[in-house]
Amino acid sequence: MRCKLSSNYDRWKVYRGRSFDEKDLIFSAKRSSFFQLRTSLNVFMAANKMEKVCDFKLKGTFSEDSCTIYKGDSSTIIAQMGKKDTLKSVLLGRDTFQITVEQNVDQAFITALIIILYEIENPPPVASS
Repeated sequence: MRCKLSSNYDRWKVYRGRSFDEKDLIFSAKRSSFFQLRTSLNVFMAANKMEKVCDFKLKGTFSEDSCTIYKGDSSTIIAQMGKKDTLKSVLLGRDTFQITVEQNVDQAFITALIIILYEIENPPPVASS
């Protein structure tokens, strides 16, 4: 996974293995608009070169402890993530999340989307000289 820094909309591209070759592109994700209060990502599979309609949409935020992933630009939910309050998470101050994935949906794909959401909301610190 890598973020394309030159993009106006925080475009992320996910490739097979360690490749960055376009023939190994699996999918890309980008913010649906530049200014957002709540993160919304449009996800395009590699075969969707025109990107007129997204293949999947992610809406949510880690700060609100939830996100929902939809099939295309529809209301059909394929996965959801939410904060799970456990005794351990309350006592140790560590957040625990629960992810529910519908049948026949690739769990690794959903995990990659949630990692992208986390990375967008928690960018690495910029090194200073």
